[in-house]
Amino acid sequence: MSHSRLTLAIEDHGLSVPAEGRIAVFAPPAGYDLGALPHGRVDVIQHMKPDHDAFARAGYHTRLTEDGPYALAVVVLPRAKAQARELVARAGAVADIVVVDGQKTDGIDSLLKACKPLGEIGLTLSKAHGRLFTVSGDFSAWLPHGDTTLDGGFVTRPGVFSADGIDPASAALAAALPSKLGPVVADLGAGWGFLSRAVLERERVKAVHLVDSDHVALTCARANIRDPRATFHWEDATAWAPPFKADTVVMNPPFHTGRRAEPALGVAFIDTAARILTPGGHLWMVANRHLPYEAALQDRFAKVDEVAGDNRFKVLCAARPARAKRAKRVT
Repeated sequence: MSHSRLTLAIEDHGLSVPAEGRIAVFAPPAGYDLGALPHGRVDVIQHMKPDHDAFARAGYHTRLTEDGPYALAVVVLPRAKAQARELVARAGAVADIVVVDGQKTDGIDSLLKACKPLGEIGLTLSKAHGRLFTVSGDFSAWLPHGDTTLDGGFVTRPGVFSADGIDPASAALAAALPSKLGPVVADLGAGWGFLSRAVLERERVKAVHLVDSDHVALTCARANIRDPRATFHWEDATAWAPPFKADTVVMNPPFHTGRRAEPALGVAFIDTAARILTPGGHLWMVANRHLPYEAALQDRFAKVDEVAGDNRFKVLCAARPARAKRAKRVT
């Protein structure tokens, strides 16, 4: 397991933890073992809401961005190559020694190779299909030079979903949406705002609530959507409990945890949609063709139809959530 390499490196392989000064840990997932580090000196830098909150509950000082200098920095490797390099560059800018820990399937070996021309490699440790290494050097060339701008003027940043282009599934859903939607709309897993912008072009829409667990994605969404009808919520969509009911929910739910397909994650999004909709509300969602969401939808809604699709995607509309409870509508 990746979480054991850091402890092993400190306790058995001579990785030295400075006696004083703060320690930055970049992007650790919930459950990552920081037990070998001095608890009170650790800043957890985490922009994903569930992971951020998990470390906060464990008593760690959690931040969205680093506030250096630090005596030591640890980078837990994300899957996205550009994001991984950015984190190493940010860590190297605030600490002389950077520890990088990650799985081979997430590109740790290629990152180590890329670090060698730019820095000095110290300790290396291989264990459990992954690697940990220490490095010092100047990685400022890996810092992004501004946001990425896509067709339509959308801006994105490394590591957010569909950072390099408009997701074709989201485009299919946007094209299938009716010309009129309910006044209050929730976009679950809104990302950098593509679907919400399409929603705001429909008739009768008075408020759109963008919900996403990725703070970086929501920052992009704020830049992409300047409409005063939009409200942004840094929340886990599977647990979001707004003090109102929505007339419409739109979503392109994620279905991966790391590299593993987890259809249950999409089902959790469906649960939220059914819970927050008005009794006469509608859910519009898109999913990969192979994902078995119809049973979950039929359990939670009175009417379910496939309204568009091709061999890759299906666009589903579900109406009238079962056992819906009336609540005050706000805009």
